[in-house]
Amino acid sequence: MRVGVLAVQGAFIEHIRVLKRLGVDVFEIRQLKDLDQGIDGLVLPGGESTTQSRLLLDLGLFLPLKKRIQDGLPVLATCAGTILLSEKIDDDPTRHFQTLPVTVKRNYYGRQTGSFKKKISFENQTLDLIFIRAPLITATHPEVKVLIRLNEGVVAVEYHHQIALNFHPELSHQTYFHERFLKLIQAR
Repeated sequence: MRVGVLAVQGAFIEHIRVLKRLGVDVFEIRQLKDLDQGIDGLVLPGGESTTQSRLLLDLGLFLPLKKRIQDGLPVLATCAGTILLSEKIDDDPTRHFQTLPVTVKRNYYGRQTGSFKKKISFENQTLDLIFIRAPLITATHPEVKVLIRLNEGVVAVEYHHQIALNFHPELSHQTYFHERFLKLIQAR
């Protein structure tokens, strides 16, 4: 199993560390030729979605990655990655991959100083959710499986082969969502 982590901007190193700890063959995607290595899954990390999208276009990665996602490549997206996948962004005409039928609101929880950690119970375990300039999923298509709701809205979803999280599991000591992602790859 080979997992590529988008490594043009954002918190990609942390995802690589978690995946390596889980014994995954992981590599950085920085340029188009990196996709020639073969890829069974893709991680879209947190960071700045507009910058990531612009770099994906400049590097010629945008259309090849979008096609692979549309064709069923399993994806784990966190924070900015969720914005990249989303079909629509509230109060913003910008569109990116549009492979996930959800609407998101950027920076819902405020600026960097509004970052926080929330402990929740999920599927018989306790998880630490770390939010940093996090978006909120404000609407979902009926086929989208809502995994976690937090007070005012949705913060984790799964849609076919895509898992989108508004928080940063790579910054906690837990591997639940990375393991869930690996199961999607194995099921493919």
